[in-house]
Amino acid sequence: MAYKNVTIEKRGKIAVVTFDRKKNLNAFSQELVLELTDVARSFHGDLKTQAVVLSGAPNAFSAGADLKDKASWAPIKDDVQRRERFYRGVKLCKAWEEMPQITIAAMERMAVGAGCAIALACDWRVMGRGAYLYVPEVKIGLNLQWGALPRLITLVGPARAKRICILCEKMGAEAALDWGLVDEIADDGETVKVATKMARQAVSMPAATVRIVKEAVNATANALHQASSFADADQSQLTASFGDAVKARGAFSR
Repeated sequence: MAYKNVTIEKRGKIAVVTFDRKKNLNAFSQELVLELTDVARSFHGDLKTQAVVLSGAPNAFSAGADLKDKASWAPIKDDVQRRERFYRGVKLCKAWEEMPQITIAAMERMAVGAGCAIALACDWRVMGRGAYLYVPEVKIGLNLQWGALPRLITLVGPARAKRICILCEKMGAEAALDWGLVDEIADDGETVKVATKMARQAVSMPAATVRIVKEAVNATANALHQASSFADADQSQLTASFGDAVKARGAFSR
């Protein structure tokens, strides 16, 4: 299947998935969310590919959700259809998290909001030395959704998760490595290369055993994730309607 914003390059047992809208610092539009979800699901039954590297644009892994994407904010009268739109990001990250292959996010320049969320759904993360992570949702009156909050807490603990989400501080590569948010730091422009090296190590191991271990670790670490985040998109609909949130988004997007 041909995609507008996503390319897939197969390198033997390793696949490199690149998403690049070529505008808006690679922010997530509804179209991109749906394409990346379909791509992830296409690997679920793939018995040949054993590792997938997820890369964004060279100038930005992703600047987060595209607040200027009309499809994201257009009024929808039907409640079920509106709720489905809000849950697309949740389904996207779940599709990546549940892939049987080892998944590695290769992050250049910036990973903001939704960009952090999809990276957290991957098994490992490689970050460019000059890149930063940034979760500004609270600043624009939204809660962190896409199922990202419990994944974040699992990695860094509750106090640090609160600091990341509430204070909205930009975090550089060294701090992200120290806090356990990323697994490797690469020179800028070399994240895919470093991620591919990690992928080669993974695919050199017995494939079935790797899949079993991944499933076992996820089953243990994520046991309560669904229980604590099942309504995060519903919460976003609520918080997005707050007066202060509407004002904050308007100021943030200008």
